[in-house]
Amino acid sequence: MILDRLTFEYQEKILIEKIKVKTPFKYEGVFQDSGCFIYFKDNAPKLLSSEDNAQIKPQEAVLLKCGTHFLDLLQQKDNETIEVIIVHLYPEILKKLYVSELPALIEKNKSSKQSQIVASQDIISKFIDSLEFYFNNPSLINNDLLELKIKELILLLVQTKNITSIVELVADLYASKSVQLKKIVDLHLFSNLSVEDLAKLSNLSLSSFKRQFKKEFNDSPNNYITTKRLDKAKELLSITDMPINEIAYDIGYNDPLYFTRTFKKKIGISPTAYRVK
Repeated sequence: MILDRLTFEYQEKILIEKIKVKTPFKYEGVFQDSGCFIYFKDNAPKLLSSEDNAQIKPQEAVLLKCGTHFLDLLQQKDNETIEVIIVHLYPEILKKLYVSELPALIEKNKSSKQSQIVASQDIISKFIDSLEFYFNNPSLINNDLLELKIKELILLLVQTKNITSIVELVADLYASKSVQLKKIVDLHLFSNLSVEDLAKLSNLSLSSFKRQFKKEFNDSPNNYITTKRLDKAKELLSITDMPINEIAYDIGYNDPLYFTRTFKKKIGISPTAYRVK
């Protein structure tokens, strides 16, 4: 749930924004023609994309490149307020700011990973503080200042030893990207993502995703994913003392009651009875 949102626009695009959200919350970021820099001040979510399934730490940022990404603030952390700063990186704006540098950056490195976590450092924190000042004094913002803030961010990231990430991000804005369905499914079997979410990460319509899934796994997405999750649940019930609600979260169910109903329907007995047996 979004509690508050402040934005700075540049050339009719949202360039920088600050969002306050209350958990539980899942943010879907679709950046087909842009990248973005996202900074988490206190609490931080899990990053889910076609290539990543990683927990971000507080006061860390992440560089997201072209594609679909989910930032999942987990269900068990209800009613916490999270503050997020987002800087959008559009190729047309980068071209304007880096007229001569961009081609050289693109030629340096053709490889491209979809996201890169940026460790918290003082200079990044100071940059975030400067944005907070302008959010508190929005009348000072103009296009010239916004251009300077984008260039400042790029330069700071280079100085924090993230030059490779910047090069790859810029290159990715100008390159087509293919993703492997099987790799995405295997990566997120135990993530809290729906079949529709997995289709988006695969850059496919839902119907195309289901057809390709059937060819790859010889099963429907719902049945295959449920079976794999319950197999994992049976393993955890057998060899660990983890509480049942934690097992539910661990295998991708944010609702332990729904997990229990699904387990009983498919396995024939409840998780508690299975553990005793």
